[in-house]
Amino acid sequence: MAWSQNNAKYAVCTVDRVVLLYDEHGERRDKFSTKPADMKCGWKSYMVKGMTFSPDSTKIAIRQTDNIIYVYKIGEDCPIPGGMSVSQQKVPRAIHPDGKVQRVLSPVYSGLQSTLLSSDWLKASCSGKGILSGHADGTIVRYLFGDEGSRGSQGKLVNHPCPPYALAWATNSIVAAGCDRRIVAYGKEGHVLQTFDYSRNPQEREFTTAAASPGGQSVVLGSYDRLRVFNWSPRRSIWEEAKPKEIANLYTITALAWKRDGSRLCAGTLCGGVEQFDCCLRRSIYKNKFELTYVGPSQIALQGSGGNEKYFFENENVCMIFSAGELTLVEYGSNDSLGSVHTEFMNPHLISIRINKRCQRGMEDNKKLAYLVDIKTIAIVNEDSTYVRGKHSSFPAT
Repeated sequence: MAWSQNNAKYAVCTVDRVVLLYDEHGERRDKFSTKPADMKCGWKSYMVKGMTFSPDSTKIAIRQTDNIIYVYKIGEDCPIPGGMSVSQQKVPRAIHPDGKVQRVLSPVYSGLQSTLLSSDWLKASCSGKGILSGHADGTIVRYLFGDEGSRGSQGKLVNHPCPPYALAWATNSIVAAGCDRRIVAYGKEGHVLQTFDYSRNPQEREFTTAAASPGGQSVVLGSYDRLRVFNWSPRRSIWEEAKPKEIANLYTITALAWKRDGSRLCAGTLCGGVEQFDCCLRRSIYKNKFELTYVGPSQIALQGSGGNEKYFFENENVCMIFSAGELTLVEYGSNDSLGSVHTEFMNPHLISIRINKRCQRGMEDNKKLAYLVDIKTIAIVNEDSTYVRGKHSSFPAT
């Protein structure tokens, strides 16, 4: 199962190797069949072991047991039949947004190449710049991309006591569990932080899958008729277990997927059922216009009553909200908006925001916004609270 990056699509692959596409409300919109790497081997010669959407949510990559990854173009509304083969090599590979294929795991720990082909457990970090690989002998391998590589060691991280069927990479630790009915939280370098032992509980069975919330502050593990939820406590720096969710006749949970904004969790079962759970700490109405859903101690999913707002999160410091020609900036960590301006050019690539990039002497903050007033005029707004809000200068654009 997989949620799209824009939270509008949800994909489920069945044991029949058919991908079902749903909208965010759970209504089925379309479906398409996958295909084997070699048509001579027949349609039942493989299984689907993983799916993920592209950043623009118009393509979906599908990983199969016949050592191939297909990328299907699904567009905005419906899928286009037929896939494009990305790689047919016998070595694990990663797909980059620019279409290039890069070998990621074999140079790190070449001894796992043969084992990795039969491994079902691949997890990405919350930042998307790292991969965890779990193996049948209990080995957990980590690989980091780009600047993330300077934050920890790469290669073999730890030997878990059993195959880590349930594997999740949260913000502060790595959570693994399996058939021994024990949940272990590991630190960044593989040391044990916490252990939750349910091996003496006759009502508990093996853990089959796990998923970390998009913010990395919560981890959910599935077993038989039960979901166990763990939340990270920043004050105590430990994982705290919430009340488990027990559902009779749910049977074995085979897949878990969080919505990208953290507001919903979907669980797939051995009997073909898909359950959708609403995840929130509390809800409130802001100015009779927005419904605020608190999905974590420092995370909100925002839904407007009009439904015409557009949100852009490309900037690491500020969220841009467009509505009816009005641009509103919300700085992360602040309860109030940074400011708002009027512009008809609602393209985030035509807007420049700088938060404390070049602090000047005697100034506590340096926050500036540059945007297009019209097609030939650029306006620069000083959003520093020590200056008059909205004061700006304009000059012709070249």
